[in-house]
Amino acid sequence: MKRVAAIQMCSTNNVEENLSTAATLIGQAAAEGAELAVLPEMFVLLGCDSAEKVEIKEAAGSGKIQHFLSMLAAKHNIWIVAGTIPIACRHPDKIRAACIVFDNHGDQVARYDKRHLFDVTLSETESYRESDTTEAGDHIPVVIATPVGKLGLCVCYDIRFPEIFAELNAQGAEIIAIPCAFTVKTGEAHWELLARSRAIDTFSYIIGACQGGTHSNGRKTHGHTMIVNPWGEVMAEVKNPGIGITYAEIDLERLYEIRKQIPVLSPVDPTHNEVV
Repeated sequence: MKRVAAIQMCSTNNVEENLSTAATLIGQAAAEGAELAVLPEMFVLLGCDSAEKVEIKEAAGSGKIQHFLSMLAAKHNIWIVAGTIPIACRHPDKIRAACIVFDNHGDQVARYDKRHLFDVTLSETESYRESDTTEAGDHIPVVIATPVGKLGLCVCYDIRFPEIFAELNAQGAEIIAIPCAFTVKTGEAHWELLARSRAIDTFSYIIGACQGGTHSNGRKTHGHTMIVNPWGEVMAEVKNPGIGITYAEIDLERLYEIRKQIPVLSPVDPTHNEVV
């Protein structure tokens, strides 16, 4: 079995401070034997204004943030799913929320751009328009081979769209990383339910790395970073707001036992209702 880590942060409007925190947590995860660690959405900056992330955007494959994560991965011999990084796009006043994977040599080996943007109105006083500063991704499903299993990628609001998870499953995903920054209201109501449901939908491990706490702009995020097994059970969780790490062992033999016991993911012959 292979050990993975889900990292929780309460990111600020100070990039250097957030990178320092991420470095400490990645180092701790590696020291605890994790071969792969997942950072939360917007780990590098959760600013006082949503446009601040546009000011620190980087070109794909270069820039201080990406270089820093590459060095961290190589230094600690660990794979890093780097939450989301603001990457330049076609629109000069927007970014792509890019979830980039670094292997243990520091090489960028995968990228997924958040497809579904958080444009919602929760109440008369709480609304979000992520599309004002972010361009939606148009990538096909991203699944890559890692030392811990075949890893699929999605980001936060994507979790509400089961078709993404069906696509990831069709590409062979065994583990799905979900960097998140759930609001308190939606997180309390839906986060655990959705994470466990997507695990059951795909009979995969879910690694949900979350923002948790009160941020520089007064925004509060739900936290409750967790790792869910393919049976839909929460294996590990950061229960309190603020910085934390939780760990779990990936057991692929158990995953395939479950898929064999309940073969809903296998193709079916509709004329005979038998698995083929």
